[in-house]
Amino acid sequence: MSEMFANLALGFGVALTLKNVALCFTGCLVGTLIGVLPGVGPIATIAMLLPITFGLDPVGALIMLAGIYYGAQYGGSTTAILVNIPGEATSVVTTLDGHQMARQGRAGVALGTAALASFFAGTVATMVIAALGAPLTKLALLFGPAEYFSLMVMGLCFAVVLARGSILKAFCMIMLGLLLSTVGTDLETGQERMTFGFPPLSDGIDFAVLAMGVFGFAEVLRNLENPETRDVVRTKIGRLLPNWDDIKQSIAPVLRGTSVGAILGILPGNGAVLGPFASYTIEKKIAKDPSRFGKGAIEGVAGPEAANNAGAQTAFIPLLTLGIPPNAVMALMVGAMTIHGIIPGPQVMTKNPDLFWGMIASMWIGNLMLLIINLPLVGVWVKLLQVPYRLMFPAILIFCSIGIYSVNNQPVDVAFTALFGLFGYLLIKLGFEPAPMLLGFVLGKLMEEKLRQALIISRGSFMTFIERPISAGLLLVAVAILVIALLPSMSKKREEVFTE
Repeated sequence: MSEMFANLALGFGVALTLKNVALCFTGCLVGTLIGVLPGVGPIATIAMLLPITFGLDPVGALIMLAGIYYGAQYGGSTTAILVNIPGEATSVVTTLDGHQMARQGRAGVALGTAALASFFAGTVATMVIAALGAPLTKLALLFGPAEYFSLMVMGLCFAVVLARGSILKAFCMIMLGLLLSTVGTDLETGQERMTFGFPPLSDGIDFAVLAMGVFGFAEVLRNLENPETRDVVRTKIGRLLPNWDDIKQSIAPVLRGTSVGAILGILPGNGAVLGPFASYTIEKKIAKDPSRFGKGAIEGVAGPEAANNAGAQTAFIPLLTLGIPPNAVMALMVGAMTIHGIIPGPQVMTKNPDLFWGMIASMWIGNLMLLIINLPLVGVWVKLLQVPYRLMFPAILIFCSIGIYSVNNQPVDVAFTALFGLFGYLLIKLGFEPAPMLLGFVLGKLMEEKLRQALIISRGSFMTFIERPISAGLLLVAVAILVIALLPSMSKKREEVFTE
């Protein structure tokens, strides 16, 4: 315990420097600003703003990216409450009761409850990360190449099961991501693979190009297709702080939501998305009067928002300790870390303690900033929500194009981003979810490297993955997850969860 507090003290020492506080503040503000825009969630926001961080030192860059992430999450709940449009998947549940509260003239209370629940959950999640960080890192040091490969296979199986829509489509997206990761020059043989003799592809597909195209540009195209029907609340926002009765009704849901979200957030494969859904289901089932839900029940905002934020933060645990991104947002974080020359995994804590603990401490600071800067700015967000999208999308596209060009100063990167934008739009139209593809792309190179290392050590024997107990256990879990998910009863329940 004393070691944990000593580590947190080190982290706050790093995070509370003037420069890092300013970067955290900028990230939170800019993340909220873009996250408030309907249809632009955390993935698209981070993909768009990734190039801004390239000129920063690694600690500052990751603190700013984390701030952008929380800001976009918070912005998503603001949009859900005020406009009835979920900013991203985890805000879907907030629309059910949050927007009803807003229509009843209680928008301020809904926003205040969401902010306070998120702050409490974020504080608890920060402590959970600090407590689990060191033990998990020690455990991860026991992992060899075979265990890492099996762990990534398990993570991708979770991603298939927890993705929206068809399991077969999610599997195809994972495989496509793995395939795209092989484009470029083989590091061991020096041979070009899948470049079709096109020189710009010899270095492989740039992570920022793929992410910004599939999420940033494709999101703009998708939003342009839908006619604008924004149900922006016209009534007064009202008081922002909940009264004592609201607090009494919210305490238990917030505690339950925090617990559920924190546990599900650790699961690889985007378990954090299930947190708000699970919290809402629990609250509805144990409520004395379930019929209140969907009509402005404050528990339907407090619980899911706590689960959302807790899950969003504990998702950093597998990333920081094992180097495995559990969802698409964390895959973007891996991309950012790699660009800055940091290899995610157990060595981060031992080799870069300032980065590891500084980032954890910045999570709490970021949550506090969101509470302080966002509630007074609600009026600004309402005005922003009234700006027609046709006036905003050219600015978003120009901003994205400048950002992607600034990465390598290559015009071909902008063209590739546009192509991936069209490809991403096509995927969405055909019912494919792009997030698993990004996860497969990020893990692809690492999986190939660990597979080769494991086979070299075992002299080409694939039995090494079964003979090593941890590796065999992880593969068994992966197979079990897929078998259970394919059972007709489980498949039906899964569809219900994602179509509610």
